[in-house]
Amino acid sequence: MVAWRRHLHQHPELSFQEVETPRFIAERLREAGIPARTGVGGRGVVGVIEGARPGPTVALRADFDALPIQDEKDVPYRSQVPGVMHACGHDAHTATLLAVARVLADERHRLRGRVVLIHQFAEEVAPGGAKPMIEDGCLDGVDVIFGTHLWTPLPVGRVGYCPGYAMAAADRFEIEIVGQGCHAAAPHQGVDPILVAAQVVTQLQHVVGRMVDPLEPAVVSVGTLHAGTAFNVIPETATLTGTVRTLSPVVRDRMEVLLERLVRGTCEAHGAGYRFRYERGYPALFNHEDMTAFAAEAIARYAGAEAVERVAPVMGGEDFAYYLQKVPGCFFFTGAGNPEVGASYPHHHPRFDIDERAMLVAGRALLAVTLRYLLGDEELEREMATA
Repeated sequence: MVAWRRHLHQHPELSFQEVETPRFIAERLREAGIPARTGVGGRGVVGVIEGARPGPTVALRADFDALPIQDEKDVPYRSQVPGVMHACGHDAHTATLLAVARVLADERHRLRGRVVLIHQFAEEVAPGGAKPMIEDGCLDGVDVIFGTHLWTPLPVGRVGYCPGYAMAAADRFEIEIVGQGCHAAAPHQGVDPILVAAQVVTQLQHVVGRMVDPLEPAVVSVGTLHAGTAFNVIPETATLTGTVRTLSPVVRDRMEVLLERLVRGTCEAHGAGYRFRYERGYPALFNHEDMTAFAAEAIARYAGAEAVERVAPVMGGEDFAYYLQKVPGCFFFTGAGNPEVGASYPHHHPRFDIDERAMLVAGRALLAVTLRYLLGDEELEREMATA
């Protein structure tokens, strides 16, 4: 797993540009005797392990795209691609699932049913790779799906689960403020879009602070503000972009309406025009209650009870949500943080890294839930006793 992960870390590929990564994955699957279908939904890879006896079908998913970030770590496996790095752990997700696949392939004579291995492209950029892979049949015949995210906020050795809404819907907005340009020394002769944009940035925080139920999680963040070309010119326009994160579908619908109403009112008050664009990204990720309880118990029972804990939802987005809209399942977090090995930086940071022992924890957890679902507790315990 370490060798595979470090190879992928050195050769990252951006979302929707993955070429060598899916080829690498397919080669590893075929080496283990697992048939691999490539080009699924575009750039995805799907492997299938057939057990010796009939039974249910479990799907396991890992993503493999990287981010447009310069790798600033001083390590031998530092990214060799300028401006691109695995800053979220997807390289380790892939290595973990490849190892799980090899274990299951070696033990297929003991298995009931099937295991579908979903290696997904383009998780980081909406519309993402999950939807086209689903449309291309990756969930056909699947009864349940599981996945995990290596997570540096959790220490290595821990596994966190969250029933119900566990990750946020991730939407994007763009606001263009249309003013009237003039000389900066005579602002009364125009309409300053920068001033209006500054007001909009401030007012947007009132949406969450005063218009949304305090018990309903929501985030509005402005990520960019661009305006002007000269210090002494009031420009014609200013453009803001940002993100909205919500858990409740009702709050999500309301946020779109509230944002535009606030922008409209602020612009009208200052005599400016506006153009408002709101793009819906991934939906909120909803872990099915029964499958989450099943997974937590399986991990505690077969991978270590001391490691499992319930965690709060996070406001990051994940297109694993699309799989969970189609079939029952659970997406859980595997701790990968450890300051002693430099694994203390947040996800999407230029110095992001993981404690690679987390892959072993994640692999055991995925095996635990898979084998428990396919075999049941009684048969699984017999198999473990004789393995």
